[in-house]
Amino acid sequence: MDYAPVSSGITQGLPPRLLEQVRRQIRVLHYSRRTEQPYVGWIRRFILANGKRHPREMRADEVAAFLTALVMEGNVAAATQNQALSALLFLYRNVLGVTLPWMESVVRAKRPRRLPVVLSKEEVSQLLGAMPDGTPAMMARLLYGTGMRLMECLRLRIKDVDFARAEICVRSGKGNKDRRVPLPMSLKAALLRQRHWAVSLHASDLAGGMGQVHLSHALARKYPNADTAPGWQYLFPSRMHSRDPRTGRRGRHHLSEEVLQRAVSCIRMCWGAAPAVSAARWTCCPCRHRRRRGWRPTLSGPRSA
Repeated sequence: MDYAPVSSGITQGLPPRLLEQVRRQIRVLHYSRRTEQPYVGWIRRFILANGKRHPREMRADEVAAFLTALVMEGNVAAATQNQALSALLFLYRNVLGVTLPWMESVVRAKRPRRLPVVLSKEEVSQLLGAMPDGTPAMMARLLYGTGMRLMECLRLRIKDVDFARAEICVRSGKGNKDRRVPLPMSLKAALLRQRHWAVSLHASDLAGGMGQVHLSHALARKYPNADTAPGWQYLFPSRMHSRDPRTGRRGRHHLSEEVLQRAVSCIRMCWGAAPAVSAARWTCCPCRHRRRRGWRPTLSGPRSA
């Protein structure tokens, strides 16, 4: 008996194009979208720089020439050059399945070691006092009081803030690890008002036939009603709806990181000669201040030196 599939007259689809294969492999490995975008961009630039030749036809000489042109003509930093190299190595190893000796001999650019810009306690107090009341000021105080990173703060869900235990659960932080940070009691009332506003905004979205928030991986299938539950909504939602670039569904995402970045930049410009600290470097300030007071991190928690 022949078990070969019988053609039903439907033309088989063409195999996915190379960049689509790259996107699929990145998503299979659960890389973030912030990794997917630059990787696809560097691979596209590499192909165009070599006359649209297929990467299988190119080897170490083309890769080295591309990276050299980035430095000599594009004047890019060492971190940017290493990112382009990582994207090309991902293409050959994970997408094309090519493992060649020249891949191990490609030299990475040496990144210079820079001292972080850390504000003093007086400068932090002056900056926070100069920020007008609103969501950016509350996020800046929350970052300083908890030590969270900027995107960790923006991605907080309503259920992640435990007011009874006075703690915040940070999901999928650096290294895709969860951790808990203390909730500053001085911000409890403001966060309660923010939660109430986010829940009210979600209720209005539900009344308008929307209200579905993005859930990572397969949570939407595992919990079919979780995307409309109030607890899964973002604590700092955007004021505008947007379209998910992967699913195409419209919904309400969290605030853009540019909201706090612009607020900090405006205060710096008003100061004139203020240190060039950014919202992303805001986390370094509380850690340095605690260390100067004798605090040392341990497995069991902080202790005095």
